[in-house]
Amino acid sequence: MEYVYAALLLHKLDKEVNEANLSSVVKASGAEVNEAQVKSLVAALADVNIDEAVKAAPVAVAAAAAAPADAAAGGEEKKEEKKEEPKNEEAAMEGLSSLFG
Repeated sequence: MEYVYAALLLHKLDKEVNEANLSSVVKASGAEVNEAQVKSLVAALADVNIDEAVKAAPVAVAAAAAAPADAAAGGEEKKEEKKEEPKNEEAAMEGLSSLFG
């Protein structure tokens, strides 16, 4: 997980997400660097638009987590509407989940 966080941090700081930078960030965090995981993540992110992936991921997670919390806090029963996510978002989530193997 620390590798993904390091990649997101590098992206946020407008730094290149490459093996050297990713290894440096992970090492600076105090974690032990696994070169195979670094190479795998850099290769997996080569064709990924990180901005789009970040926009797509938290919306689904935050909306799903907020609904039960709101219902429990208010003591009111609300009907939850189920929405189908578009196929492209599902494919993106599957691609991201494969990174966590």
